[in-house]
Amino acid sequence: MRITQSHILLNGLRFYARHGVGAQETVVGNEFTVDLQLKVNLEAAAQSDQVEDTVSYADVFLAVKDEMSRPSKLLEHAAGRICERLFKDFPLIEEIGLKLLKRNPPMGADIREAGVEMQCRRLPF
Repeated sequence: MRITQSHILLNGLRFYARHGVGAQETVVGNEFTVDLQLKVNLEAAAQSDQVEDTVSYADVFLAVKDEMSRPSKLLEHAAGRICERLFKDFPLIEEIGLKLLKRNPPMGADIREAGVEMQCRRLPF
């Protein structure tokens, strides 16, 4: 068998964080969700059944949790930091699809979520 494309998925990670432009947002905080699609070659892990041949989604969660605990004014900044951290910590990750959503943002609208989505590719060495 030849795997032509493979991803590790983490959907609906939930965090309470203090991201936002408004002073009140950094004091009170809000709920956020993160969805990740990590492009990783999973051929070795599919054969070996060894976690060393893949990217541990538990370890990815801990890295994202750490970055979410550091306040940013902009979701764009927080999302960028998460992608940079994942590329730094996990050499097997080739590309990242990330969606970061703030639940019920304080903008005077009847809205469930607002956020950002980005696709990032590891730069060559």
